[in-house]
Amino acid sequence: MVNRSIPGGRRRGRAGPGSGLDGRRMESMSPLLRRTKKKPAERVVTLVGKPGCHLCEDARAVVGAVCEETGASWVEKDITEDEELYKEYWEQIPVVLIDGEQHTFWRVDPARLRKALGADAKPG
Repeated sequence: MVNRSIPGGRRRGRAGPGSGLDGRRMESMSPLLRRTKKKPAERVVTLVGKPGCHLCEDARAVVGAVCEETGASWVEKDITEDEELYKEYWEQIPVVLIDGEQHTFWRVDPARLRKALGADAKPG
């Protein structure tokens, strides 16, 4: 059956078996479109805060403990030393980013952070 409403008479349909969405196509896709699960040790957590912030101190303790437990690496950035971070996050600190994407702000839930890193729930 030819669909005359589409130039060239080709039919449009959903992707499925035989549609060409195989491994070769996945390799050529943008990494943002691929759904690959990283191991916690391959993740980078960034804590954005400032000196003298009591919420930042609390977040630092949670992020440090969860990253140590899961094997994820983490860095801390001071908004008072980075104009772009200040413009972006000054009302939300502390802010936690995972691989550069915002995960949370103000309070850090250790179970939610663990889950976002792809780690199993903490035993007992």
